[in-house]
Amino acid sequence: MPRLELLTVGEAFQDLIFAGLPHMPRNGEEVRTARFVSTIGGGAVITAAAGARLGLRTAVISGLSRDASRALRRERIRVVNVKRPAEAHAVTVSMSTTSDRSFVTFNGMNDRLESRLPAALARQRAAHVHFAFAPARCDRWARIVGRLRARGVTTSWDFGWNPSVLASAGFGGLVAGVDFVFVNEAEASMYAGARRRAAAVAYWRRSARNTVIKLGSHGSRWVAGEPAGIDVTAPAPRVRAVDTTGAGDAFNGGFLFGLLAARLPPPRQFRRRAIDAGRRRRCGPAAPQRAAVKNDRP
Repeated sequence: MPRLELLTVGEAFQDLIFAGLPHMPRNGEEVRTARFVSTIGGGAVITAAAGARLGLRTAVISGLSRDASRALRRERIRVVNVKRPAEAHAVTVSMSTTSDRSFVTFNGMNDRLESRLPAALARQRAAHVHFAFAPARCDRWARIVGRLRARGVTTSWDFGWNPSVLASAGFGGLVAGVDFVFVNEAEASMYAGARRRAAAVAYWRRSARNTVIKLGSHGSRWVAGEPAGIDVTAPAPRVRAVDTTGAGDAFNGGFLFGLLAARLPPPRQFRRRAIDAGRRRRCGPAAPQRAAVKNDRP
């Protein structure tokens, strides 16, 4: 079996997406829409789908429903499912306009997911491992990341919006240990404990090897402290957004494709639009196909 290029690890959800809302519901208000999608979600799943559609040999470790596992295998994604048959899978309801979104989640077996991940991870071999969950014990995962590094495996992490991670032992060590941290602009400030953008960027430059800050319609920014000294901003292409659910996770997959494909040495490859798998033209864990990305280069 060929070695994996990208292995994603983290939570999965059955996403029930109410898209195209004129506005978010106010207290007691019912808002109707003609657009609804039931699909697979969660950072690990969406990043894996983006990477696979761009041509990477990809696998995902998560707790998945039977339908989700089948759908991912149809995408040629190897599935390592740690959910037991009697356990309920997680469900998220997403309400989205073209510029905003809100969520309600039933966590299901994700409450037990983290304890099962290390053993499943130890049985896989990949060039890069991307984590997409909020760990309860950052110190434990910092050691796991260290062992992966010793084997020549690069790593990345997207914590999402989870302030509780800041109280976890070893958060700073985990941030310093992974090769790339993905955050959006609000998360960059929250984890840094900084209100001003410049202070947040300074924190990430000082604390992480590489940080990719997702700026929505304004593109993205890659910063790294010395000795790399990287500070590169890439604009976002102008597209008509249909739904923003999962855009950041799809972007992660596109960025990792650019990194692992090594078509151009960083940071030059960051400037290419190939990293923009985060564009959203339909609902669900979508990303452009590899041919479409190649044709979109300037």
